[in-house]
Amino acid sequence: MSDIADIGTGSSNTNEADENGIYPFYVRSQEQLKKNSYEYDETAIVTAGDGVGVGKVFHFVEGKYALHQRAYRIHINSKEVVPKFFYHYMVAKFYDYISKEGYHSSVSSIRRPMLNNFPVPIPKVEVQERLVNVLDNFEAICNDLSIGLPAEIEARKKQYEFYRDSLLTYIETGNTPPQKWNYNGIIRIFQYVFGYIFVKLGDVILSLNTGLNPRQFFKLNTDDATNYYITIREMCNGRIVPTDKTDLMNNNALQLCNNRSNLEKGDVLFSGTGTIGETVVIEATPQNWNIKEGVYSIKPNQNWILPHYLRYLLMTSKMKLSYMKKADGGTVKSIPMKELRELVIPLPSLEKQTEIVKTISSFDTLCNDISEGIPAEIEARQKQYEYYRDKLLTFKVREE
Repeated sequence: MSDIADIGTGSSNTNEADENGIYPFYVRSQEQLKKNSYEYDETAIVTAGDGVGVGKVFHFVEGKYALHQRAYRIHINSKEVVPKFFYHYMVAKFYDYISKEGYHSSVSSIRRPMLNNFPVPIPKVEVQERLVNVLDNFEAICNDLSIGLPAEIEARKKQYEFYRDSLLTYIETGNTPPQKWNYNGIIRIFQYVFGYIFVKLGDVILSLNTGLNPRQFFKLNTDDATNYYITIREMCNGRIVPTDKTDLMNNNALQLCNNRSNLEKGDVLFSGTGTIGETVVIEATPQNWNIKEGVYSIKPNQNWILPHYLRYLLMTSKMKLSYMKKADGGTVKSIPMKELRELVIPLPSLEKQTEIVKTISSFDTLCNDISEGIPAEIEARQKQYEYYRDKLLTFKVREE
């Protein structure tokens, strides 16, 4: 704290209070008194220096005020710190800190070095401002006791504390997903504040299925077989491309496969066995084909993640390194579906995902348009495409 703030105490005693005073007078309780003279004219956070209010009493002050001699004022002097952000951070974190560091005699008290050494994370100013906007709104709802019944007020307070502690813990620990999220609100708030959030793949998809192995359930290439049995060989450049070498299956086998895979428009196919990492977005619900056992069908929850964004993300070098660590097996490796669900991915807003997909799709089109051009040009464009794709889909795990 000493790196970002001036810290001091007041010089007033409680008996100097005057109920007709014109200036706020802050003591060691949540109650605000008045006084006819002031000691400071600034923006500051006030907290109790000793007594029962230690770590629990906080005031955010703007303007002229008087201060008790056993209360501390913290005046932010760094342009990198938004004072109201620091206020919210102290309210959430200071009590736990001082409970471990405070000096205990007949009453608890704070010594100046404890304040000096209080550790404070400093995200970007624009992130601090968005945090203040979110937390001020929640605090206003909680403090306006005229808006609901006591049970509703209590529920709002718990909600506010959950979001406040989650947001500030996220700043302290970096971009790592907590054990459990309330997806009805927390993701959008985090996206608003930070721009994106890291989540587990399994938390933003509806299902993760696979096809069937014909050896156990049906035969391929029977006389009545007219439907394609899709493997990794038919997954080419983001499309399903059957050839004259593609195995066929009959209608009964097709139905058996679909009962398990449940393929629909918008699903993302992912090769999880053998050649791992080929991806395809299904553009129309299949009528005459289905997938083998080693091809996974990922059904995104499109309230949170777009199919093409997920496809491009799974193609990046960083994501490949991440999921290949989860692969097991001997000569033919595979990724267990349980491990794929645990894959941690960056999740920006839907608007940002749309922007990213549009940009990468333009490079896709450019590469395909020159597929008949000079091989060296094709290779250069392909490298350029991969470079920008990976840049667009790389998110910092933690700000230093």
